[in-house]
Amino acid sequence: MNSALVLFSGGQDSATCLAWALDRFDQVETLGFDYGQRHLVELACRAALRAGMASPRLGPDHTLNIPTLAEIGGSALTETQEIALREDGLPNTFVPGRNLIFLTFAAALAARRGIRHLVGGMCETDYSGYPDCRDDTLKSLQATLNLGMATRMVLHTPLMWLDKAATWRLAKNLGGTALVELIRAESHSCYRGDRTPNPWGPGCGRCPACDLRARGWVAYAAGHEHSG
Repeated sequence: MNSALVLFSGGQDSATCLAWALDRFDQVETLGFDYGQRHLVELACRAALRAGMASPRLGPDHTLNIPTLAEIGGSALTETQEIALREDGLPNTFVPGRNLIFLTFAAALAARRGIRHLVGGMCETDYSGYPDCRDDTLKSLQATLNLGMATRMVLHTPLMWLDKAATWRLAKNLGGTALVELIRAESHSCYRGDRTPNPWGPGCGRCPACDLRARGWVAYAAGHEHSG
């Protein structure tokens, strides 16, 4: 079985990755993580997104609880503190090791379920500078996971070199206007967990995630109008 496991948070990027995987693999399962994030509402968005992309290829959904990340603390993503830049230039929403931990658990689950392909929405083009989103980091991690588990898994990052406008265009190419509208209305990116409606989707409109998403939507819409 040509199957894949998508790291599926409920955000724009992971929803686009789910559509990408459904277009390429015979069976696709999804995995979300509850790690004590302030925007826990993102996990609740996953059901509507999965329902909107219902397909015979869409398999089971999984959720793993990793409260240790919140217990370590120090991040505005897991604690109620003002979002700002740290002294090292990274936003204080950075959770050290988060993607490394997520992918290790995902690889373990995939190994148990006989899945060879992992799909993640990490991106180096339009991101907040998180070092665990970088292509070099993920290539290295793929090698380490395969060595450590004696597997031959492939980690796919279809958004790695796309900005947010290009991510919207990818969704349009995969599922047309209906998929774009599903992701716009139902996915969640806001770090504060705010579901206030906006033209680009729900969010506070002030955090780094909302800023990226809003600017990407404006660029996508402008390009769409021009091409039309």
